[in-house]
Amino acid sequence: MIAEQINLTVNDGGAAVSDVCVVPIIPVVLAGGSGTRLWPVSREHFPKQLIGVLGTDSLLQATVRRTQGFDAARVTVAQPLIVCGEEHRFVTSEQLRESGIDARIVVEPWRRDTAPALTLAAAVAITGGADPVIVAMPSDHAILDTPAFQRAVEVAARHAWAGAVATLGVPPTRPETGFGYIKVGASLAPNVHGIDGFVEKPDANLAQRYLASGDYWWNSGMFILRASVWLNAVKRLQPGMYDACMAAVAQGEVDGAFFRPCAAAFDRSPSDSIDYAVMERLQGDDTLPRGVVVPLHAGWSDLGSWDAVWDALEKDADGNVARGRVMFDGARASLAHSEGRLVACLGVSNVVVIETDDAVLVADRSRVQDVKGVVDRIKAQRGLEANTHRKVRRPWGYYDSIDHGDRFQVKRIVVQPGARLSLQLHHHRAEHWVVVRGTARVCRGDETFLLSENESTFIPLGVRHSLENPGKVPLEIIEVQSGGYLGEDDIIRFDDKYGRC
Repeated sequence: MIAEQINLTVNDGGAAVSDVCVVPIIPVVLAGGSGTRLWPVSREHFPKQLIGVLGTDSLLQATVRRTQGFDAARVTVAQPLIVCGEEHRFVTSEQLRESGIDARIVVEPWRRDTAPALTLAAAVAITGGADPVIVAMPSDHAILDTPAFQRAVEVAARHAWAGAVATLGVPPTRPETGFGYIKVGASLAPNVHGIDGFVEKPDANLAQRYLASGDYWWNSGMFILRASVWLNAVKRLQPGMYDACMAAVAQGEVDGAFFRPCAAAFDRSPSDSIDYAVMERLQGDDTLPRGVVVPLHAGWSDLGSWDAVWDALEKDADGNVARGRVMFDGARASLAHSEGRLVACLGVSNVVVIETDDAVLVADRSRVQDVKGVVDRIKAQRGLEANTHRKVRRPWGYYDSIDHGDRFQVKRIVVQPGARLSLQLHHHRAEHWVVVRGTARVCRGDETFLLSENESTFIPLGVRHSLENPGKVPLEIIEVQSGGYLGEDDIIRFDDKYGRC
């Protein structure tokens, strides 16, 4: 067993580990967030971890890639565990496939914040008698220096293997009011300190005092500890959460590429964050493992606002950041993001302009933290823009709502090769399909037939139907819906290869 290769001693709650040491770790990526702070690009049904905020990779893909390439002489890395919600499981799986990374996906039945999510992952990690060091991290943060991140994790993992609960703290570079802070304690070993406490997001004056003192680091939200240490701490501090999560995993089942904890058991778990549920309660209790913090100097950002995105990206000579079709003329210190249309910024300073198919955000960079209030107002008005994009991903591909009006809607539907929409019917709408690319296999009532490019068919209201792409290229069709109600909830599924019946 790998544990036999390890030589360690425990000293004052920290661990001094010999240089000849291989620690088994398992990355746990917490990807269950809804993400509205980067609206309108990030929305509840397609949150920021799934979008390419900084480049072509999504933040989820970048996070999982960061878990590859550790020093094999110091740690061995097991297959990552990704914890995500039901509504994001297919796109999460597809993005991992595109990245060429084999990972296990644990599907949370409901959102219960980060502490239950980590407890589910820890319970899965110990199956078969293993007890690896968990490296738990959010899926939507930016880290510019991966080798520096990995070195910090390796230091933390060696202390975690000895029983400590480790976290990565970021020495602050400015008086930030958008982050929680860790009060740093005495030095326990090179690049390892005790933790004297956690503090909430401060106001501007207090943040300035934290920066000046040098005793407070930003809380990165990344935690490194053995699976058994986390489960024992949760059992002691949050017994209801422990019982619910352990039962959910014990009664869970494998569903293709996914592991599904038992929903009924998990429903009994309270909702809480890792910080509140456990970390903030470790200090002052000698029966609990001691918390330690390792400094992280790796260009970290939680990307919690468009201002943070501006800060993380390369700028032109005037301090501007452009993504997509953007022109600057006399603009300074601004961010413009276009997903299609040309965005021209003339003579403006310190602004954020975000263009999407169905919404445009224009904000002063000092007010971007208030985006959540805008999203709340859209929800109060029952606006679809708060939750969904015009382009909606599905396990079989996606659809784009091109146009809509009274009693009609037009969609462009793209079905990937080998994929199939469910056998379904609608009570309130009929559909006309026109194939513009590829070949479609259509089931309509008792009929099954093929349609090629420039051919069409009609699906009457109340008739069972399905659509499949039997070809080697993506199938594209134009769908024209007509009827008295065109909502996405007017679907009765009878058979679905993706388990959505």
